[in-house]
Amino acid sequence: MQVFKHLVYEYQKGLRDLSLFTCSSELLEKIEKILNSQKIDYFICHLNYDKINVFFGNPACLKIIKSFSSLDLSFITPEEDFMLGMMLGYAK
Repeated sequence: MQVFKHLVYEYQKGLRDLSLFTCSSELLEKIEKILNSQKIDYFICHLNYDKINVFFGNPACLKIIKSFSSLDLSFITPEEDFMLGMMLGYAK
């Protein structure tokens, strides 16, 4: 959770437009509570029975993620992979 909280901090300070945090699905409620309390938009992708990807940040970036051909990052196109990498990088 320390890494997650640091990503939230970076987003709030304007250093990132989008963050991705992969974790156990057991943390889902705790993560949603933090993001909702901070009024941060997010999108949850269930990877399997015990892992999730949590994308959070700029609503425009989240809209792009949702438009990808696959929400399984193993199957995204090279172009989508490039866009994801750019959005996950530092904003400034």
